[in-house]
Amino acid sequence: MRRGKSSYMKINLKELTINKAHESLKKGEYTVTDLVNAYLEVIKEKNSELNAYLEVYDDVLAQAKVAEEMFKSGTATLMTGIPMAVKDNILIKGQIASACSTMLKNYTATYDSTIVEKLKKQGVVFLGRTNMDDSAMGGSTESSIYGLTKNPHDLNRVAGGSSGGSAVAVSANLALVSLGSDTGGSIREPASFCGIVGLKPTYGAVSRYGLMALGSSLDCIGPFAKTVEDVEIIFRAVAGHDVMDSTSVSEDTYPKPISKSKLNIGVPWSLVDQDGVDTKVKDNFKRAVESLEKLGHAVKDVSLPNLGLSLAIYYIIMPAEASSNLARYDGVRYGLHVDGKNLLEDYLLTKGKGYGKEVRRRILLGTYVLSSGYYDAYYSKAQTAREILKQEFTTAFKEFDLILTPTAPMPAWKIGEKSDPLSMYLADVFTVTANIIGVPSISIPSGFIEVEGKSLPLGIQFMAPHDHEELLFAIGKDFEKLV
Repeated sequence: MRRGKSSYMKINLKELTINKAHESLKKGEYTVTDLVNAYLEVIKEKNSELNAYLEVYDDVLAQAKVAEEMFKSGTATLMTGIPMAVKDNILIKGQIASACSTMLKNYTATYDSTIVEKLKKQGVVFLGRTNMDDSAMGGSTESSIYGLTKNPHDLNRVAGGSSGGSAVAVSANLALVSLGSDTGGSIREPASFCGIVGLKPTYGAVSRYGLMALGSSLDCIGPFAKTVEDVEIIFRAVAGHDVMDSTSVSEDTYPKPISKSKLNIGVPWSLVDQDGVDTKVKDNFKRAVESLEKLGHAVKDVSLPNLGLSLAIYYIIMPAEASSNLARYDGVRYGLHVDGKNLLEDYLLTKGKGYGKEVRRRILLGTYVLSSGYYDAYYSKAQTAREILKQEFTTAFKEFDLILTPTAPMPAWKIGEKSDPLSMYLADVFTVTANIIGVPSISIPSGFIEVEGKSLPLGIQFMAPHDHEELLFAIGKDFEKLV
């Protein structure tokens, strides 16, 4: 119920962090209900234009009351009462999870994903589900069956993808924090385009149980927030072994102590200086490097001879895994079903109408590289190249603590500008590597550039060795002071 001069109308959402919210809630400066209502007001005002949320859950205020009881009973955690948005491919029991696909448009989750289960126990308030590319395949959130999500910095530009809705929810103050998934950059690219922080954890650090699978050896769930500290808090709250996910870490490996304050940072200049990278992005990146050097960090060129093959490796392995994972949606057990003259025609019509162009394109590509006569020529060679790339990074990390690149080779592009799929694939050139080799990676805002009279955000990306997210958090907090 709306009140006259409610305390929730005085909350500065733009400057709010998890710690600030927690302290205010503990002190009774406002309640969880007040905090949630503040975000609901912004959602009501802005979401019709941005299209970040597909749905605001009808039990939000009931969740807030549960969190308030936790504060009263003394069982509240740092995450209790924190309003969070969730990407539409992460399961919450009893809620629709459609992956923004016709195939699963009305699918209602029958169980909680592990990450949601953990956060529920800590009293998080889930505001609603956010927009994304169809089946998480895309880099702009333009392929969603619910329409595109717009960038809050310029409504004529994309938000990035595939987790565009989750990024915009945080950037535009429609949620304090959010969850996304990252298979080749789907957290980090929209974070860069929207001017916020996005983390792709070490593969296996956060359970994938309850995440709709795209590329099973690549997929990760990770957080969006406005600060590195908030991303770290969420990561600490959800990381750890899960018996329901055979690929999750085998034991509690976090946190690892940092033994030094000044870090050795490697930059693959041969990749950064290539022609496809926007000149303004290069200039912004060079300024970021200078800032890191002023902080006392050593930044040097790193040789990674096969780094340029990452995009080719990714666009063989990811479609191959996607074609296998999406085979389960056959219209028999759940999801869309289209009647044909026989069982085969049922399958053909269901698949044809259930998936958009980009999803069908990747399924066909994946089926091709896995087919007889082409498996060895493409898929097997890509896996061999993947192992070589892993070894190159293992060697590089013996000398360097971190690897640094821009997050994306360009700022957010105009809506509809990259209708050619190949040009959109090239936007993943810096992000796919972390997924291929399984290391943690973070995108941090690195300033703004002027484009056609609009101020557009850019990001830089750090990669760390496996299980060393703490290095990303340390360098991120350091760099935030300068931006």
